Amino acid sequence: MKLLLDESLPRQLAAEFPASCQVFTVPQMGWASFKNGVLLRLATEANFDAFITPDRNLERQQNLSDLKIRIVVVMAVRNRLPELIPLVASIVQAIQTMTAGEVAHVGA
Repeated sequence: MKLLLDESLPRQLAAEFPASCQVFTVPQMGWASFKNGVLLRLATEANFDAFITPDRNLERQQNLSDLKIRIVVVMAVRNRLPELIPLVASIVQAIQTMTAGEVAHVGA
C-alpha cells in the first residue's frame, strides 16, 4: 500500500507502519502548505492508496466522493508519536477494508 501522511502528523510515524506499506509524508513529496483539495488531487494522481490526516473537518470541507483515494482521519488525543503509534494497526486494517472515496475514523 502506498500511504501519504498529512504534514500535521509527525514524520517519524512513517517508520511505524509495516514493511508492506510505502509511507511518504506531504513534505517529502514537496507538497507542504498545499490546501487540502489540491493535496488530495495530487495524491490521487500519484496513485496513493490512502491519505492519513488528523483533520476532522476534511470531509465537511471537501467533496471526497469523486476521489480515488481512501481517507483515514486519526482521532488521537494529541498528534504526538506516543499517542499515534498504538493506532497504526487500526489504520492499516481500516485501509484494507475501505474502497476509494471512503472515509474512516480511527482512534478515540
